[in-house]
Amino acid sequence: MIDWQALGVFSALFLLVTVLGFVAAHWRQGDLGLLHEWGLGGRRFGTIVTWFLLGGDLYTAYTFIAVPALVFGSGAIGFFALPYTIILYPFALVTMPRLWSVARAHGYITPADFVRGRYGSHWLALAVAVTGIVATMPYIALQLVGIQVVLAGMGIQGDLPLIIAFAILALYTYFSGLRAPAMIALVKDTIIYLTVLVAVIVIPIRLGGFGSIFAAIPAGKTLLAPSQYWAYATLAFGSALALFMYPHSITGVLASERRQVVKRNMALLPAYSFLLGVIALLGYMAIAAGVQPSPAYGAQWAVPGLFSAMFPSWFAGFAFAAIAIGALVPASVMSIAAANLFTRNIYTAYFRPRATNLEESNVAKTVSLVVKAGALAFIVFLPTAYAINLQLLGGVWIIQTLPAIVLGLYTRWFHRGALFAGWAVGIACGTWMAMQSGLKSSTFILPLGAQGVPGYAALWALIANLIVVVALTLVFRAVRVPVGSDETEPHDYREERARRPVPELRREPVAPLGQPARLL
Repeated sequence: MIDWQALGVFSALFLLVTVLGFVAAHWRQGDLGLLHEWGLGGRRFGTIVTWFLLGGDLYTAYTFIAVPALVFGSGAIGFFALPYTIILYPFALVTMPRLWSVARAHGYITPADFVRGRYGSHWLALAVAVTGIVATMPYIALQLVGIQVVLAGMGIQGDLPLIIAFAILALYTYFSGLRAPAMIALVKDTIIYLTVLVAVIVIPIRLGGFGSIFAAIPAGKTLLAPSQYWAYATLAFGSALALFMYPHSITGVLASERRQVVKRNMALLPAYSFLLGVIALLGYMAIAAGVQPSPAYGAQWAVPGLFSAMFPSWFAGFAFAAIAIGALVPASVMSIAAANLFTRNIYTAYFRPRATNLEESNVAKTVSLVVKAGALAFIVFLPTAYAINLQLLGGVWIIQTLPAIVLGLYTRWFHRGALFAGWAVGIACGTWMAMQSGLKSSTFILPLGAQGVPGYAALWALIANLIVVVALTLVFRAVRVPVGSDETEPHDYREERARRPVPELRREPVAPLGQPARLL
């Protein structure tokens, strides 16, 4: 049965962000026929806009649904998300300003641009680009899962409302580029903060206080079992290393107007960790409130079921809108980031090296539509579990780009051939580990000791990757295999180079596949 009051509030807020999405094309207006204007917002976002954009980009609707669902279904292991974000921002504070500076100095739009320039390797750049695109696709699909669940919370079934919502998203992303999610993120984060703060006050009062809530939790769900310690620690550490390797995270960083904006945001973004901790507690509140898993969505029903039970219809509609809008911002940025990678590192690199700036921008806009359509097809034609399982592989794969990107920010010692081989080994090992669980678990038990060591499969695969990189670098350098050219200079990574004019209009071709690459 449709809850019309909740649907009315939901629709009003959805209409508001739709209008903002189209208006954003005229905000900080630039020539959207240039890829850096459409795909990076002209690199002109200040501290506040970047904070909201990165927050909206990293804390998605699926986070709002999945973190409480993990706590609801599995207990304390779901709180790995808290140390994960605590580790994340110091790591990003050290690495992302350097990436911003070198990207600004050379007009890089994607992480694959940096890899190509740093190592002079079109194969390594292609590996980074393809990994980013493939890892991002199921991530976008999972945003749709979040919208599906909240629509079900209002009694709306079927795929048509979901298709309409993403058609609207596709249109304003096409016309406004990164400016649309940046503007919408201000609304999205505001209503999410309001929703969570109201929830953490009202729900405990209705349930008799936090003492009553924790008293209702089974003992096995409040503490980690000793067998979970390694899994918890490696999930937190590995996830922290992986998140800023995703193309949409890097896109948010490169859209900043100054290096100082990036550094300032890495100091401010931990405010979201508090929000995340409160969101995780909703899983325990759902248990105390007697919410039951849904036959269709399982534990993912925890938050919608809790809000429906605890709040009047109008506020439930407000909360559901917060979650749905929380899907639109990251989905939009993800599709833009994937489109940037395809356009810059595949289309213009290998098929149309002399494409004009306008053609490059138009291709990116079109690809962003294709990416969204592909994610939508995932949800409409395949079981939801497929998208969830593939997202597990996405995390395993994207972390394998870390050696080429992060190590390259500090040293040129590692050989490009070794980095490519390490990437291939990491992808193969990580995929095999994930397949051993039938794509149903992110942990893999290493056969060390009597009991083995359970840990995050992505981290184990990254360790294998790094071993290969170091070993083959020593071999390749010993036999003097050419290391490739480096178009960057040491001062490109420092702050004093950050404000010089950006050479966006590069139009020298990259060699076609199968021919030696030359630097742009």
